[in-house]
Amino acid sequence: MRGRKHLRRLDRILPGLSPVLFFITCCVTQRRGVLASDPVSAVLVFAWRDAEEVHGWAVGRYVVMPDHVHFFASPRGEKAKSLSQFIECWKRWTSPQIRATGVSSFSWQREFFDHLLRGGESYEEKWEYVRANPVRRGLVRSADEWPYQGDVSVLRW
Repeated sequence: MRGRKHLRRLDRILPGLSPVLFFITCCVTQRRGVLASDPVSAVLVFAWRDAEEVHGWAVGRYVVMPDHVHFFASPRGEKAKSLSQFIECWKRWTSPQIRATGVSSFSWQREFFDHLLRGGESYEEKWEYVRANPVRRGLVRSADEWPYQGDVSVLRW
């Protein structure tokens, strides 16, 4: 299956704009519920912590759901990879690391979903919506109870 070009539209129009903040969602192939565990979450957080140095992207808040992840990210500097390159590299590195935790034949869906936060949108409001995802799915009663969420870097918006 070829990647949908419309999902990569922003890579060409954003150079030079600042600040830029994306809301990103990546799903597991066949939506397998394998991500919400301590070992897998540790792999994801480790990769996000290295993202700024390795890819030129700072990752802010995140929520790891059983079958997908939501996170906020912002390019840092002129040497930042494109959004598509960053996500492709991140998926390529995390896939074998997740398999090494015992999740056999793990893979990410090829596509990812991104939303560019605009001036009128609030990072805090979007975060509160995302943070409530485990509650809406019936996994916990309160968003504070969900252990697979956090903040890697402070993103100013």
